[in-house]
Order: sequence, then structure tokens, then C-alpha cells
Amino acid sequence: MNDRMTVAVYGASGHTGRFVVAELERRGVGTLRIGRDAARLAQSGNHGAPWRVAPIDDAHALAAALRGAHAVINCAGPYLDTALPVADAALRAGIPYFDLTAEQPAVQALTDKCDSRARAAGVTLVPAAAFYGGLADLLVTALVDPGRPVDRVDVATGLDSWHPTRGTRVTSERNHAIRLIQRNGKPTAVPSTARTRTWPFPPPFGNADVTLLPFTEVMTLARHLRIDTIESWLATLALRDVRDAGTPPPQPVDALGRSAQRFAMDAIVVQNGVTHRATASGRDIYATSAPIIVEATLRVLTGRTLASGGVRSVGELFDARDFLAVLDTIDVSFSNTNNPNFHWRDEHEPQ
Repeated sequence: MNDRMTVAVYGASGHTGRFVVAELERRGVGTLRIGRDAARLAQSGNHGAPWRVAPIDDAHALAAALRGAHAVINCAGPYLDTALPVADAALRAGIPYFDLTAEQPAVQALTDKCDSRARAAGVTLVPAAAFYGGLADLLVTALVDPGRPVDRVDVATGLDSWHPTRGTRVTSERNHAIRLIQRNGKPTAVPSTARTRTWPFPPPFGNADVTLLPFTEVMTLARHLRIDTIESWLATLALRDVRDAGTPPPQPVDALGRSAQRFAMDAIVVQNGVTHRATASGRDIYATSAPIIVEATLRVLTGRTLASGGVRSVGELFDARDFLAVLDTIDVSFSNTNNPNFHWRDEHEPQ
């Protein structure tokens, strides 16, 4: 990678921000660390690595902080508070914007307020280029014929635990929006009564209880594919962890700083009478977001995209199978399935 290319990372001293900075440096990209706390920034990087302070509510400071950057990755949640200011600074600088949001209203706000302006300027804005949102978007896109309508998409995320970061805790407290699934091709509120089912994950997870809990993949998939129904499910065990105030933050167990957490993400797609399945598995959902968002950033910066300008999703921008193939920390498999657990008799009722 050209060593004159520099990517700004807003929220660089946070848990996931550090993984993103490390991945950029591993790929030979210059980094510019930006945040709201000078002391944390000074402690979080290599000696001599540049850093700048920019409060999220100071447009002039944000503009100055991005000076000299070729792109910006926003790792600072809650994205309900940070996405629009950082994206606005990126638009004014004429550079692409990327973030890690799992917050549905943050994606919707970015689309509503920035899409037209970004298209006119030819600047690409990519929210949810992460474990939540982006990975599911890639898995589903890799399975479908994009020229034909899709009957149904289900995404199920199996986690053997979820030790939330401070950022996840703050976001949970901030985000009280009603979550949305998709029915009849339109956004629909999640039923007020929690829906649960048993999901047949591949080994080593096996059958596990999951709860209907959609993230940003509902928005990103609906942007570029004609899908009648989209539902997303999360392991009930992990949901209990993240809602328990006593669950400690993630602890590193290897030299890369990853936790011991394991995941399996299943994408089930019904199209033209055939049920397709893609499964991604790996370790540490926070660490996994780093190679996804960095790969997306570098592809946009080097022109390896299928579209440009405006608010875009990773599935819309890239060859999904090619993108997944380079993520060497994630194992991905594709198949068709006749498993009766994936044949919904009535998609509008709990199973």
C-alpha cells in the first residue's frame, strides 16, 4: 500500500478503534488517530504516531483533524451522536466515510440527511461496515441472484458469550429506538412480545435458543436487494450477557488482543424456491470488525468497487464472495439446505 495514503480513525483509543488502527498498520497504511480525550490518545498508539483531538460537537475541530487524510473510519459510538458530524466533516473534506454502527436509526439518519449530498459530490459513505450489518450483508449478497426478487432472508448470530465494551454499554443506554425487520418489502416494527426459536447452528454451537433482534443488516440489505422478508436473530445466551450490568468487559487472551469469544453467523436465503445457506465463524466480534472495515476502506480508496457516491452498503459496493475470501480470520462456507428448520410454514408467526 502507498505509504503516502493516510486513513483517519475517529475513536482510535477505544476498544475496537485500537483493532482498526492495528489492522491499518498491518496493511501498511498510515494512520491519523483522532478522538475526544488527549490523554487516552497519547497512551493508545506507538510513540511518534500522529494524533489529534476533536470534540464531536466542534465542526471546525473535526475539519482540522481530518486535514491530510484520504478517508475516515468512525469507531466512536453511539453513532446516533457521532455518525452525522463525522460524515459531514468527511463530505466537506471530500473523502469517503466508514463506520461500525449496529444502530438502525444511525444508518437511517445518515441516509436521510447525507445521501443526496454525497451522491452529488461523488463521495462514498459506508455505514455498518462491521461484524453487525456488514458481515451479514456480504453473506446474503454472496448467495443471491441480485437481479431476481428474494422471498426471505434470516440472519442468526450465535455467540458463546458477549462481554460488552464500554462503548456497547453507552450505546445500549442511548439507543431506545424501536427495532425494525422487513415484511412485504417494507420496514416493520419488531413485535412487542419477544419472539424466540431454536436455531440449528453448525458445530460446535449446535442447537441454540435465539431471540428476534435485528441490527443494521436490515437497512443495508434493503438498500440494494429486493427482499420481501428480513428477520435477524441473536443467541439468547449472548443477549442475557449484554443486558446484565454485571457482565465484565472483554479480556484479551492472545497477542492480538482478542478475547476468547467464539461466533457463528448463519445467513439463510430463500430465492426462487431454493434455500441457500452461508455460515461465517471466527473469534471476537469486536476484533473481527477491523479487517472488514479496513478492507472496505482500501477497496474504495483504490477504486475496486461496483458503485460509488452516496450512502452505500458493503454488499452493494463489492464482489461479496471475493471480499469474504480475503478475510483470513473468518471461515466461510456456502451450501443449499433442505433442513426443515429453515422451511417456514407461516413467516409472520413465531416458530
